[in-house]
Amino acid sequence: MGVTQTPAPDERSRLLTPADVRVLAERLGVRPTKTLGQNFVIDHGTVRRIVRVAGVGEGDVVVEVGPGLGSLTLALLPHVRAVTAIEIDPVLADALPGTVADHAPELADRLTVVLADAMRIAEVPGPAPTALVANLPYNVSVPVLLHLLELLPSLERVLVMVQAEVADRITATPGGRIYGVPSAKVAWYAGARRAGAVGRTVFWPAPNVDSGLVELIRRPRPETKATREEVFRVIDAAFAQRRKTLRAALAGWAGSAPAAETALRAAGVDPSARGESLDVARFAAIAEHRPADAPRP
Repeated sequence: MGVTQTPAPDERSRLLTPADVRVLAERLGVRPTKTLGQNFVIDHGTVRRIVRVAGVGEGDVVVEVGPGLGSLTLALLPHVRAVTAIEIDPVLADALPGTVADHAPELADRLTVVLADAMRIAEVPGPAPTALVANLPYNVSVPVLLHLLELLPSLERVLVMVQAEVADRITATPGGRIYGVPSAKVAWYAGARRAGAVGRTVFWPAPNVDSGLVELIRRPRPETKATREEVFRVIDAAFAQRRKTLRAALAGWAGSAPAAETALRAAGVDPSARGESLDVARFAAIAEHRPADAPRP
């Protein structure tokens, strides 16, 4: 008798070829738009690399934002327990289950498609997601990332592809030239690192910018009495005008420059410092010392 071999995970899902992507798009009448940040991945090596670097396994429930025509979805499904794909385009959302049924019929029950704006979604159906893996729409990548990190505390790790410049900003550390609002806010939730570069030719249509992979690993939030909203207001104010000292930048937040100086000194922060020199724990300390009579936001 012959021995039945279980197919390798990738063999259970026929990935989309560049020709498949174009045929699907034509059949659906889909023309990628800059408004929705649509650039579809057409390279097998890239989607396999994303899955590998994400480190997801058979116990993971993955959230994918902007699945588009399904290139990354098909690469994920063989390796994980389930994929919840959040798609804003109703035509693409309606077509994705059929694409999976055609290319990986035995994995179709692992897919849930949610027609929604990922920036405004209030809940994700099904089991609590453990990972976010996505080629994020470039025009809203940071807001989407921050929203889902807050909405889904069960997320343990994230692997997203974003514009290279955005990847640099998300992973920047205090003291660097490009450290700013995205870096500090993401640090509230997770440690971030650059996980690789991605060229333009893996997309259709090819964007006019390069891309980068960003890995986030969830960690405990800073120990602070301040709320996330309070800390984020300090971060926003500190970077509103980068060349200003914190004493000047936080004047509106505190009610006056002298009040800002008092709050900064109470938090153990030099009033002449600038926002780019502080980590998220320092911003949290400042938030704790906002004057009681400061203007309400």
